[in-house]
Amino acid sequence: MMKNMEGQNIPNVTFNVREGDNWKQVTTDELFKGQKVVLFALPGAFTPTCSSSHLPRYNELAPTFKECGVDRIICLSVNDTFVMNEWKKDQKAEYITFVPDGNGTFSKGMGMLVGKENLGFGKRSWRYSMLVNDGRVEKMFIEPEKEGDPFEVSDADTMLTYLNPAARKPQAVTVFSKPGCGHCARAKAALEKAGMGYEEIVLGTDATMRSLRAVSGALTTPQIFIDGVKIGGADELEAYLASAKSAAA
Repeated sequence: MMKNMEGQNIPNVTFNVREGDNWKQVTTDELFKGQKVVLFALPGAFTPTCSSSHLPRYNELAPTFKECGVDRIICLSVNDTFVMNEWKKDQKAEYITFVPDGNGTFSKGMGMLVGKENLGFGKRSWRYSMLVNDGRVEKMFIEPEKEGDPFEVSDADTMLTYLNPAARKPQAVTVFSKPGCGHCARAKAALEKAGMGYEEIVLGTDATMRSLRAVSGALTTPQIFIDGVKIGGADELEAYLASAKSAAA
C-alpha cells in the first residue's frame, strides 16, 4: 500500500539539475521552505498520460493556483535532468518547476518508488499529487493501486478544488491560425490584451484545412473557440470581448 505522508515533513534531498552548460544542486529547502507548494509526481517524461493530461492542465491552471496562494508548482519524475529539461521545452510549460529525481531518492523517501520493470522503466514514482506547506505535507492525492497507470485523483482540478472550491478557472480558448495571417495576429493580440491564454493550432503544422473545415465549417482563419463555442474570426472575437467587458462593467 502506498504511504500517505500527510502531517509529516518531506524527505531532505538534493537534486542534480542542469541549467544551460552548468550543473546546479537544488535542495528541498530551496524548493519548499517558507513556501506553499503543489507537487505532482508521475511515472515518466514524454509518456502519454503525463504529456497529454497531467502536466498540461497544471500549467494551464497555474495562474489560478497562484491566486489561491500557491508559490510554486513542481513536476517531479524519476528521470534525469536532460530529459526533464527537454520535456519542459516540448510542453511549453513555463509555469512549472521541473525536478529530476534521477536516483529516485525523493520518491523512495515519500514511499512512492515502485517497480516498472515490466515496462522496461526500472524504478519510477507512483502517480500522486500533494500540497506542501513549509516542508510539511498538508494533503496527498494518491492514485489507487491497480493495474496500468491510473489517473483519477492527482489531477490539477482535484487539487484546485481542495484549495478553493470556488476558484474561477480560465476559459478554454483555441485559435486556428495560419502563418502570415494578419487577422490571426490581430485576434491573438486581442486575447492577450484581455488576459486570456489560448492554445494555437497552426494550419500546415498542427492541422490541415480539412481539419479546420470539419471543426468550424469554415475555410478562413482565424477561427476562435471559447469553452467549446465557436466565436468565429477576429471581428467576431473583438465583438465578443467588447460585449463581455460591458457585461462585467
